[in-house]
Amino acid sequence: MENQDKERIKAIVSKRKKAHSFYLKNSKVYKAFTDMERNTYIDGALSKKQKELIAIGISIVINCESCMEWHIKQALDDGATTTEIIESIEVGIEMSGGPGTASARFAMNVLEYYESEK
Repeated sequence: MENQDKERIKAIVSKRKKAHSFYLKNSKVYKAFTDMERNTYIDGALSKKQKELIAIGISIVINCESCMEWHIKQALDDGATTTEIIESIEVGIEMSGGPGTASARFAMNVLEYYESEK
């Protein structure tokens, strides 16, 4: 992975944390969103890990780099394997066609970034 990709991922994490802190203090709507997010990703009929894997595929389809970073990290933290994450990325590629392959390149960099941090 190129150094610029590592810096891009670090910047996404830093900006997310800064915005999260700001909006948590200043926005009732954002607070409601984080409550919804917390409730969405609890274990139910689907485990939190399975939900994170679904979110990775959706992140590929909508080409949300911040979403890819967040959900790949969450999936890894929940015990997802590299193979499971790659299959989730593949579902996103299939659902979005050619544009999904561009998103998949960034997702690959995120996965490599977190795996190198172990």
